[in-house]
Amino acid sequence: MICVLAAASSASGSGTGSIVVSQAFAAGGNSGASYSNDYVELFNRGTSAVSVTGWTLQYASSASATWGATALTGSIPAGGHYLVGLASGGTNGSALPTSDATGTSNLAVTGGKLAVVRNGTALSCGSAPGSCSAVSGVEDLVGYGLATDYEGSAAAPAPSATTALARAGSGCTDADNNTADFATATPNPHNSASANAACSSSGGGGGGSHAGGTVGVDLAPVISVAVDHDTLNFGSVMPGTTPDPLVEHVTVTSSDSSGYSLTVQRTAFTPHDLPLGIGVGSAALAAVPIAPDPDLLLGTTSSVSAAAGDVFTTNVGFVSPLPALPSGHYTATLTYTVIAG
Repeated sequence: MICVLAAASSASGSGTGSIVVSQAFAAGGNSGASYSNDYVELFNRGTSAVSVTGWTLQYASSASATWGATALTGSIPAGGHYLVGLASGGTNGSALPTSDATGTSNLAVTGGKLAVVRNGTALSCGSAPGSCSAVSGVEDLVGYGLATDYEGSAAAPAPSATTALARAGSGCTDADNNTADFATATPNPHNSASANAACSSSGGGGGGSHAGGTVGVDLAPVISVAVDHDTLNFGSVMPGTTPDPLVEHVTVTSSDSSGYSLTVQRTAFTPHDLPLGIGVGSAALAAVPIAPDPDLLLGTTSSVSAAAGDVFTTNVGFVSPLPALPSGHYTATLTYTVIAG
């Protein structure tokens, strides 16, 4: 008996934590660099102080799931900043203000991933969009440039020798969407000695008093993928034969006006691998790659989906006759992924 299990995933946000990455500079010491060291600036966008003792700032390169950690200590008041000084690629640029924590991570200008983590355990996620956002200890995640993981629909832009990533609203904006939350700007690092800049305020004057506050709402992007069969069962099949493909409808719902891409990958069959393939509509079956090989692209669009979702009719089968292997129950897992933009 041969089974194929189906799963679906999409990029998402890491939550609504108070401590966020507000700036990141990745060209420290490089030719033409504004500053001599890389840095990451943290900001407390909440209304009360947060202790970061025992927390870490972690970094992984664009496609890596191996993270380096910098230990954090102390407390960040509401509206307060915290500067993490990092590695240098040379001797160019001005010295940073006094850092509140120092580490050895060397940020890549072309792309990478930064995570504020509420413990000291090194992450092992990051190879696909949404993989780190699902980790419970992640307070904030920023993927930039060529990063393979990020919050929301796409990564933040890549910085340069003279620009840093800067969070909108002077650090107060967090829609869990890196491409919308960040832009490049002139580097301007702040440390714990810098003036606090609370995200809301009130005041009064004259013969009375008044108070005010900002009313806001973050309308989250809709992006999801679903399958109509959690298990595709080919039943009992003789070696040397090629069973007929099974139909799997994959439904994508997206509100992103820039469209989306639908891809698929799989695990190897156990106890021995089999030549699994997939095709969309009348297309011939193509071999489904096994992670960590790149996903197989099933389709793209450049607009929002239909109100009820876009339905991809896929045929899941085998690209060659089944090999002569010991009898038994063979299983693998298909994973469909939709990425906005």
